[in-house]
Parts: sequence; C-alpha cells; structure tokens
Amino acid sequence: MDEKNVFSQMDFGPLSEFLEQDDVTDISYSNSGQVWLKTLSKGVYQVERPAINNAFMEKLAFQCANVMGKTFNMAHPFLDAESAELRMNFVHDSIATNGIACLIRKTPAKIRLNKTKLLNEQYITEQMHDFLIKCVWGHCNIMVAGETGSGKTELVKYLASNTKEDEKIISIEDTLELHLDRIFPHRDIVAMKTNNIASYTDALVACMRQNPIWILLAEVRSAEAVMAVRNSISSGHHIISTIHADKAASIPMRMYALLEGSQDIEQYLSSIHRYVQIGIYVKGYYSRALDRFQREIMEICEFYVDDDNKPKTNILYQKTLEGKVTLRNPTKKLIDYLAIGNVYFDSDDIFGLGDAETKEDSTGVRDSSEDNLANKKAVASGTEDPFKMNEGNSEAPAAQAVPAQAQAPAQAPAQPAAPQAPAQATAAATPATPAAPAPTTQPAQAASTAPAAAQQPVVAAQESVPAAAQAQAVAPQQVAPAQATAPVQAQAVQTPAPQAVPQAAVMGASSSVQVQPVTVKPVNPTATTATQPVG
Repeated sequence: MDEKNVFSQMDFGPLSEFLEQDDVTDISYSNSGQVWLKTLSKGVYQVERPAINNAFMEKLAFQCANVMGKTFNMAHPFLDAESAELRMNFVHDSIATNGIACLIRKTPAKIRLNKTKLLNEQYITEQMHDFLIKCVWGHCNIMVAGETGSGKTELVKYLASNTKEDEKIISIEDTLELHLDRIFPHRDIVAMKTNNIASYTDALVACMRQNPIWILLAEVRSAEAVMAVRNSISSGHHIISTIHADKAASIPMRMYALLEGSQDIEQYLSSIHRYVQIGIYVKGYYSRALDRFQREIMEICEFYVDDDNKPKTNILYQKTLEGKVTLRNPTKKLIDYLAIGNVYFDSDDIFGLGDAETKEDSTGVRDSSEDNLANKKAVASGTEDPFKMNEGNSEAPAAQAVPAQAQAPAQAPAQPAAPQAPAQATAAATPATPAAPAPTTQPAQAASTAPAAAQQPVVAAQESVPAAAQAQAVAPQQVAPAQATAPVQAQAVQTPAPQAVPQAAVMGASSSVQVQPVTVKPVNPTATTATQPVG
C-alpha cells in the first residue's frame, strides 16, 4: 500500500490479499460472512474466508471512521471514505438487518487499457479504435454510457490519455476515480472534487476561469450534473463524461430524464444533438464463448441536427453478442467538424462502404448460443415450446362434447308422447294455454282451441328448440305434484292418476313462461267455471 494513502494506518487483515491483486476491482461483504470478488478476468464470484466475518468488518469500519474523523453507529449508520486508490462504503447492521455490509472499490492510478489489449480482447475493431482516437484529436464531445461495472471510467481514462500534451485538462468528480494528475504528473491537469461546500456549479464556474481545453466530468446522475455538461459544451469547451443508459442512441433522452423542471423536450434534445458529437455504449458481461468476463463497445452513435433543426442520430458502429459488426459512415457534418480540428480523412467513405449504406463485418463472429443460455437450452431440447404451452390441447374433445350435449335435449321431448290424453279433458287444460291471462275467454272457444295449443309445444320441441324443450320438460316433472293437484281434484273421475304427470308436462311445454304455484292460483277460478258444464 502507498504510504501516502490515508488507509495505510488500517489493518485490512485477510482482505490484504485481494487488495494486492491487480485483477481484483471490487470486494463486497454482506449477509454475515459472504465475500464476493469482481475481477477483470472472471467477473463476479464468491470466495470462502472464515476469518472475514461480522466482528472483523465492524472492527475495520471503526478503524476507517477513526482515520476519517467520522462517526459510525446507529445514529450515523452510513460511512463513506476514500483515498487515492480506495473507496469504501459501510452500512451499519441497524440498517442492514442481515449483518454489516461493506464494499471496497479499487481505483488505482493507472490506465489498464491500451490498443493491443483492446484488439486482443475484442473490445473494439481496429478501424473504429482509430476513428475514436481521431474524434478525440478533433475535440469531439463524447458521452460514454453503460451499466455499473461495465468499464465506463476506464474508457474515459484511455480516451483522455490520447489528448494532446499541451491541452489543459480539468476533472470535476464527486469521488476520485480518474487520477489523471497522478498518471500524467508532467501535464497541466487540475483535479477538482465536489463536496457539501463546493457543488458542481461552483466547481464549473471556477473551471471556466482556469481556461481548460478539456473538462472531464464525473458520472452524470443528477440534474446539476446535466446542467454542468450543457453549460460546459455550450461555452465552447470540450468534455468527456459518463452516464447510465441502455444504449448510445438513448443518451440525450436519458439526460433529459434527469432534468428537474418542465423544459421543452424538443429544444433540449436539439441542443444536446448540436453540441454532443459522439455517444458510446459499453457492456460488461461474462462470456461463455470466451470463458471470461468480457467488456466491449456495443454501439457508437453520431448526434447531429439536420437543416430543419431536428435532432438526428446516426449509428456508426453496432455490435451484437455474436460478434457481428455493422458499420455506417459518418455524416458530412461530423467530417466538417473534425476538419475544423485539423483532422482529415482520405475520403468521405471512411469505413470503405462503397455505394452501400451499411457494411457488415463477420470476422469476429462467435457462437451466440454460448452467451444466450435460454437459446442454448431451447436448441438442446429441440423444441420451440420450452414451457410446453401446447401440450395436452383439449380443443378436440371439447368440440366433440358440444354435439353430445346438443343431441340429448332433442331426444328428451320425445318421451312425453301422452299429450294426446288432454283431448278427453280439454276444458281442464285450457287455463295453461297462452290465452289464460284473458279471463273473458268463453268456454266454447277454450274447448275448441285447447287441442291445437296442446299439440304445438310438442312439435316445436322436436324440431326447433331442443335446449328450451329440455329445460321446460325436466322442470315440470320436479314440481308436477304441486301443479297437478288442482286439476286432478277437479277431474277425479275422468283423469286417471298415472296421467297427471304427462298433463303437467304438457302444461309446462305449452307455456313460454314456466308455470309456478303463484301464477296458477289466479287461473283457478276460470278453470272451475270451465269445468262446471263438464260435471
């Protein structure tokens, strides 16, 4: 450890072995004894160290608090500390309920990237690498996007190392990570760090008075940082900064989302597309095909404003997980901008596309199934239905069950063949006809119309409405004793007891409204009057 490091007084104990390894970038402790490492070669993996436990981490946190002159307890459950090459964060167990949590990030004063390493690790193609270096020489404003741990800061350090020796650089950070002043001690570099006293805005005002060529802003993650970026580029200075975004083309919209207020979106996007020339998207993931943790540039975009002052995006470089690269030449606007910075190309066809609009390069293609586990399992199973959504399809049985249900009602009305019996006692069946609600019906008319009304339900049930006939034929059988009581008593001599059920079935089938005890009672006086001549 460097003697100038403020943490040199601390005893890191079993953590020292990880701090001394250049391949390790992050050390995470959580969950009462779990130690996770993040490395450049293997990515994230867990190691077993019984000596690293809650008691040891609490002792380390108290040492860090004493060195930094801070307090770490239930009243102050968060502790942030940083030095020239380390950044530490502790969370007290009163907040982290499963035990004290800690993250140690190494920020060494070195540049890990170089051209040979970038090409060997398929970080970027040589053609696009040389193009980005020329963009730096031409003073393009560059925004680097990516997820946490994707290597955005390392790329910024590498791009800044390609600036000219006589160009002054000022870095503004809330946490020290670039260390350009230590990497290039012979250059004119000023490293500023914001705090509770000096904000981004204050540091930027002081930065303008220092007359820099390049302003390297820390990660843009607040409205204040977004305004600092905009004010820097609109004042004629050149910036390189980072931001969290899912692709390079969404950088302007992501910056707008961080703003606070109701600024016009078209106006803001036009200003960003006018002053920011290049957007880069970096991705970090574990590649099974390469058997290592892979970091690579997935997308490079050009931002510009057309003749109608509309924001436009031109995707210059796009790479898939399979390694296939798609190229597109920059517009005339970017070529002219670089020419102002004395950067020229042999022709406008920079990437050798010819007359084609795009060009595909498959020299670095690798098996995509190795990096797509879901696709790999689907191919191995030999099916496009991994979740068996179409297995056990019951559409055919359901279609056969419907005709079976439709046939049953058609056969049910054929059983009550006794509706001919009411012909002997037409007067008794008259109250159940549709004309029953009219109390003024004459006995002679009821006797003449009753047979036709009694026969019609049978024909209709057999020919056109099997479902309704089934429902009407079954229901009267259940209530037949209650409905047949009054007619049977009125015609005890003429109607035999076994015929009481068929008569009720005819009554139920001949009426569109189901006969209930409540509706039968008003009809009884009429039935009594009609049956007197018969008696």
